[in-house]
Amino acid sequence: MSRVLAIHGSPRGERSHSRRLTEVFLEAWSAAHPEGELTRREVGRAPIPHVGEPFVAAAFHPQPASRPLFMQADLALSDVLVDELLDHELLVISAPMYNFSIPSGLKAWVDHVVRIGRTFAITEDNGVAQYQPLLRGKRALIVTSRGGHGFGPGGVNAAFNHADTLLRSALGFIGIEDIRVVAAEGEESDSRAFQASCAAAERELLELAVRF
Repeated sequence: MSRVLAIHGSPRGERSHSRRLTEVFLEAWSAAHPEGELTRREVGRAPIPHVGEPFVAAAFHPQPASRPLFMQADLALSDVLVDELLDHELLVISAPMYNFSIPSGLKAWVDHVVRIGRTFAITEDNGVAQYQPLLRGKRALIVTSRGGHGFGPGGVNAAFNHADTLLRSALGFIGIEDIRVVAAEGEESDSRAFQASCAAAERELLELAVRF
């Protein structure tokens, strides 16, 4: 049985294009996989706390098995989010581009799940830190919307894309390397061009839903 974890990153509701496109995929996936399980995690309209010094101190405690209770409390939400990620084979993230990157609520989720000892490990080789991903065999789909054009690979604005590229880097770092990106571009340009881009994204998502 397949299990999908959907992370909604947009602070917008029904006006969010990335959210709407993601729901198109999720509805089609559920219809194609009636035995599957779907979990939604809202980090856009119900943002999770950003990490701070207490989180960092607890996460990097030299003896994780003997963390004091207050440190365990500092990591309680992170443990829930990491366990949620571990329990699902498929990850779907709706991620609009905000000022060339991702919304802060989604970045906070990334910071909670990219976690030493849980999703990656550190060893030393001649005093130099070596990083090992701890998640394997998972797949991810990033559904993104962009106000302008040319932010995809090879596009004229690709160098400004720190949104889905950031997610690719973070997910790859913890071991999720099978990643697909579906984008709609041009919301701030000609409406017909944006509608065409959304329609193309929908077609791609409907095709992916059957085999994802």
